[in-house]
This record gives sequence, C-alpha cells and structure tokens, in this order.
Amino acid sequence: QNNLRLAEQVRREGYARVEIWVTEALPADIRRGVVISVQEVSCSDPNCSPIDTAVAILFASGGRGLIGVPLEAKNITKDALMDSFPTKQVLMAWSRGEDAEWPPYEDSDMEEEEKEQEQEMQRPQLRFDVGQNVICRVGPDPVNGWASGRVKELWYREPSWPESSWAPYKIELSDGRNIFAPGDVDQIIRKAP
Repeated sequence: QNNLRLAEQVRREGYARVEIWVTEALPADIRRGVVISVQEVSCSDPNCSPIDTAVAILFASGGRGLIGVPLEAKNITKDALMDSFPTKQVLMAWSRGEDAEWPPYEDSDMEEEEKEQEQEMQRPQLRFDVGQNVICRVGPDPVNGWASGRVKELWYREPSWPESSWAPYKIELSDGRNIFAPGDVDQIIRKAP
C-alpha cells in the first residue's frame, strides 16, 4: 500500500509541474482565471505511449482546449510539454470560446468506428453513469465556481481533439449549457449533494 501511495504522490507531483508549466506558457493576457486540469489516460493508438497525459485548459470566458502529451505525467519535461503545446493563435481562439484544431488533423486509414471500439477497450471505469446528477467545476473560484448538472454522455470527444483524447463526461448543466469534464476527479466533478 505504501508503493501505491508513493506512486500516487509522484503522479500528483507530475500533475502539479505540468499545471505550472502550462500556466507559465500561456500568453499573459489570457492567463487570468484559467483552470488547468491534468489527467493520465490510457492510449490505444500504437503510435503513442500506453499512458498519455491530457491537459485541459478552461478559460474564464468558457472557452476550452485540450493538449495530449504521449508520456506519463511523472516523465513529462518542460521541453516535451512545449513540443505538444498549441500555437498562440490556437490558444487565443480557445480563450474566446472558438473551436481551434490542435494538433492539426491527420487522416488515417482505420475506420472511425474501429478506432472507437479499440479505444473503448482501453478506457478505465468511471465513477458516474449517464443520467446521474453531479456538480461540476465551471470557474476558478474553488467555493463558488461549481454548477449542478446531469451526466449526458460517457467518454465524450470533440472532433478537433487528438484521436486518442477523450473527456470522461459530457454534462448538461441545469442552466442548459453543455460542458465536458476533462477528468474523473473530485476537483472537477462530484456527486450532487
């Protein structure tokens, strides 16, 4: 059990380093109010590592973007992160709530359905089911930055995301907005009280 605690501590330290580096790399004029979420995800693509690190950037405007790094969080260096980091134009678009493709889309021979089936087999068990009431982090304030909603979809993916990147949940908030939870952790999504 000590080994598990140590591994979790090392992973969390990796997450913290990545959050700091991402924050530092964001242009200063869009950095305010940004929430950065880091999570390791299983990758079924033979061209990537078995564990990738997904970095969700949530802007105060409601815009968001996702970066995939083909390494476990503990192994990410600042240089490796910057190799996967979006351009300033992409970051600015995300900060305005616009869709911006990152990384640039590449065609593949594998049918989309085959890819989805292969990736489904690699995904970890989630804590919540479709239809379950939850509260989600929607702003930078750790106390008031939460909104209630209902899980609408498991393993949500936007077309502009890297093929191996998925958000554990798509949520319909009580106010009608649809958002995604970039990680299945209490800092992002919790069971509704």
